[in-house]
Amino acid sequence: MRRAPDLNCDMGESFGVYRYGADQAMMPLITSANVACGFHAGDPGVMRDTVALAKAHGVRVGAHVGLPDRPGFGRRYIETSPREVYELSLYQLGALDAFLRAEGMKLSHVKLHGALYMMTSEEAALADAFAEAVRAFDASLRVYALPGSHTAGSASRMGLDVVREYFADRPYPAGRVKMFGWTHDEIGSPPEIASRVAGMLADPRYAEIGTICVHSDTAGAPAIMRALRELLDRTFAEGGTAGTAPQTAEDRHSARDE
Repeated sequence: MRRAPDLNCDMGESFGVYRYGADQAMMPLITSANVACGFHAGDPGVMRDTVALAKAHGVRVGAHVGLPDRPGFGRRYIETSPREVYELSLYQLGALDAFLRAEGMKLSHVKLHGALYMMTSEEAALADAFAEAVRAFDASLRVYALPGSHTAGSASRMGLDVVREYFADRPYPAGRVKMFGWTHDEIGSPPEIASRVAGMLADPRYAEIGTICVHSDTAGAPAIMRALRELLDRTFAEGGTAGTAPQTAEDRHSARDE
């Protein structure tokens, strides 16, 4: 029987006095937080606070690795070499890991952000460099990636555990995610999004999906995530609580206990 997918959210994307995203409202609703590591967004104080918030709610923490592009929020395609991808990935993994160690927690996974997420999905050399950095840092880390992407392929070839991702708050015209340039009408209301996710769960083409993302900066993100939790609780009522994948039920609250 298919397990309930993990629910993840990109977080820690504030900076200094600037607040960005509904982190406080989203954290109690999710099972995995992807925390910005100071390149596309975030700073040491925000990273520390976000890790502490995740610990308080028993939420797994992963590194949200992005391009060094604060003005563009990491969403601009910037020419980047494989060596640079390796180095910026390793650097950000180490930065977030320091805050987790201070809280007695362990890094759970890695998810690339914005343009870098798509660049590695589309370019094999960049995907290889990213996967090599993860393997060099900690080969036990899970890699969140698009199904069929170079990122997923490279990580799998290097022996890393890949968790394939579906974006609830992004449109999928012609079956392909539209990561940028979408409109709120294309995303739809929380009930419409829940209906789209229900269709995904019932579609054999998406059988490998292990995690579902709602971005903390999407308008109405908490309402969207609540609608998804209700959907998953109904769908998997006999097979476990919403958000149990990609770990066992016993592992769900390891972030609190470690």
